[in-house]
This record gives sequence, structure tokens and C-alpha cells, in this order.
Amino acid sequence: MFSFGLGLRTQHYHDFLNTQQPVDWLEILSDNYMVDGGKPLMMLDKIRERYPMVMHGVSLSVGSVNGLDTSYLKKLKALEQRVQPMWVSDHLCWSGVHGRKMHDLLPLPFTHEALEVVSRNIHQAQNALQRPLVLENVSSYLEFESSEMYEWEFLSALCRSTGCKLLLDINNIYVSAFNHGFSADDYMQGVPAESIAQFHLAGHQNNGDHLIDTHDHPVCDGVWELYRKAVKHFGPIPTMIERDDNIPPLEDLLSELDIARGIASEVINQRVAS
Repeated sequence: MFSFGLGLRTQHYHDFLNTQQPVDWLEILSDNYMVDGGKPLMMLDKIRERYPMVMHGVSLSVGSVNGLDTSYLKKLKALEQRVQPMWVSDHLCWSGVHGRKMHDLLPLPFTHEALEVVSRNIHQAQNALQRPLVLENVSSYLEFESSEMYEWEFLSALCRSTGCKLLLDINNIYVSAFNHGFSADDYMQGVPAESIAQFHLAGHQNNGDHLIDTHDHPVCDGVWELYRKAVKHFGPIPTMIERDDNIPPLEDLLSELDIARGIASEVINQRVAS
């Protein structure tokens, strides 16, 4: 069954508290709530009473050769127990080394060696969380000459070796496909349909000869069309609009979410009719 959510942002706390909004769930940025007390946790607890939630992090760094930060993992587990989310996600990337955080989602070489490192870290996270980890594909702007496989082959191998799930960011596929010249259709055909847990939809910045994943624009026509193809291929996957900057009024995001609902409904009705 389809469900549709939004990312919870501080600008919209009171919108969600004062009026029941037409969303099925909310996605929280885990790192913002891995704190001891304070207003963020207070607001989270109140909103959690009204809406189911999923957790989405940016600092697990599953690509780190040094292994996962056990202190971070402990805090993540504590938040997971507090929120009781439907699933917990992070990114296929590395974001720091030797205790230093880069505050960025850095891409990996798609090699067998990297596959072993990431698989080991995913197992560590899943053992701590006692649930499958959901991994998101990131946008990239350069490719590693050392890569031995395509990104979708790497993701498929991770799912087979660890049992992890995938959060397909449709915008990120679109951005990376444009930047590197691969087929977005090949990407979606190459990942295991049974492993897809969630879709992200977002906007980006078009610089002519390259795209930058900014998540600060409305979803563009090209990403909507790719979403249509994703629904045709994967079926009813939970979908959300993700906006990280230039946060508009909630009504604008709800309008975008209605577009996603309309596309999904149209595709599913066509499948039933055929």
C-alpha cells in the first residue's frame, strides 16, 4: 500500500501540532535529536504522539575503514528506542575518518574491497539496532577510476550480503545519471525491487553541464517523470518530499506531495486496468 510523508523541519513544528496534516508519516533527521533533553526532543515527543515516524541519519558513515563510531551508534539506538520508527536509514557514503567529521556525504569507490568494508559496518549497525538498516544512494559529481562495478551492482551486492534495505532517492539517481552519463533506467532495473523500502523526491540546482544536489528547490519535471517510471517498476513504495534548505510554507510541500499521490494513483490504476 502506498503511503506519503514529509520531512519534519523546525519551521513546521507548530503546523503539525496545531492541525492534523494530510501525511501518513514524518521523517526526522536523527542527528538533530541525538541530544540529552531540550526543546527539540520535547517537540519530537509531542509530534510523535500524532504521527508515525521514520528516522534518517547523515553521520553513520558506513563507508568508514575505521568502522562505525560506537558512541554515535549508541546514541542512535537510544533515539530509535524512544521514537520506535517504522525504519531507520542513512546514506551509502563515508563522512569522516580518525574521529573527524567532514559534514558531507562523500562517495565511495565501487570496489570489492569497499563492499567488504561497508558490509562489515552494516552488520555492526544492524546488530546494534536489531533491525535492517535502510541505505540511501547519494548524488555524486566525480567517479573513481578504481571502481569495479556500477553503483546499482554495488547496492545489490550489499542487499544480498547483509539483508539491508534501500532508500532510493529519485532525485539523486537523476542527478548522478546526468553528471556521469549513465542510464537512470538501467539503475532502477539493476537494484532488487524486493529491497526498496522508501523513495525520496527532491529538487536540485541545474548548472547547465552538471547538476548539484541541493534539496532546496521544488521537484523538477525530469524527476517527476523518473518517479513515474519508478512506480511502474517497483510498485507502491512509501514516498516523501525532502526539502533541506529554502524551506517553504508547509502548504507548498503538501501540494508537491499531492503531485506524487496523483502520479502514483494514475500509474497503479493503469496497471490494474491492463
